[in-house]
Amino acid sequence: MTSSNDALHAPAGPYRAAASLHGRTLVISGGSRGIGLAIALRAARDGANIVLMAKTGEPHPKLAGTVYSAAREIEDAGGQALPLVGDVRNDDDVARAVSSAVENFGGIDAVINNASAIDLSRTDDVDMKKYDLMQDINVRGTFLLSKLALPALRSSDSAHILTLSPPLNLDPHWAGKHLAYTMAKYGMSLTTLGLAEELKADGIRVNSLWPCTLIDTAAIRNMPHGESIAQAARGPEIMADAAHAVLTGSNVESGSRPSGNFYTDEAVLTAAGVTDFRPYSLGAPEHRLVPDIFL
Repeated sequence: MTSSNDALHAPAGPYRAAASLHGRTLVISGGSRGIGLAIALRAARDGANIVLMAKTGEPHPKLAGTVYSAAREIEDAGGQALPLVGDVRNDDDVARAVSSAVENFGGIDAVINNASAIDLSRTDDVDMKKYDLMQDINVRGTFLLSKLALPALRSSDSAHILTLSPPLNLDPHWAGKHLAYTMAKYGMSLTTLGLAEELKADGIRVNSLWPCTLIDTAAIRNMPHGESIAQAARGPEIMADAAHAVLTGSNVESGSRPSGNFYTDEAVLTAAGVTDFRPYSLGAPEHRLVPDIFL
């Protein structure tokens, strides 16, 4: 059940949590802004401990927020924060994030693989440095953080790995549309599929979560015509609420699997009792929202 503290900090919205993340420790990659920060803030309102690992230690000229400003927001929301400047591509940085979580908060209950790079170029046009970047951050980074957190997760009674990646849709359309990015995102999803099977006996739930529509983020707004595109998106709060529902089990329907799922935000929140998604939108009517890719 949610505590009185949760009710005090919970914003008005369509999602009503049936359980709390109070006292749980989450390690989030790339959580200094956008969806990662929204997930962190939703958990913080429960009184969770958040370990943030992100590259942005100094203000970026085009992107608002640093790992330190994100930590202040988390603490203001009611959580405890441990900000770490680090790169998910660097083995030592990831190992430090895991060990710091254990040393400061006594363990790890959930890993949120949020860090991701995007380039929608076709094969002729994609720069191989961008190709390598997407493979290193999206696939290797997800695999590495999940791998190094396993010993700590095995000691938790509510262990979960949640990766922000799409369903494995093998319609050739998505491979042909932007092959390099599709391979990188599907690599994250294959990590979910494989770990869910591998860890069945360990009591560690492993799932993926993906938005049904575009989400308003700095990456979207920095695209050409990004400000107008963002108006046809939903706010990152929908992904934060959906992640909260997955991590607390609030979305689990009778007979559903606890692990190995490729959830969408709408399906999760519908199962949690949400019937009206309009509060998550930025002004556009529901029928004019832009669907996300891979669905």
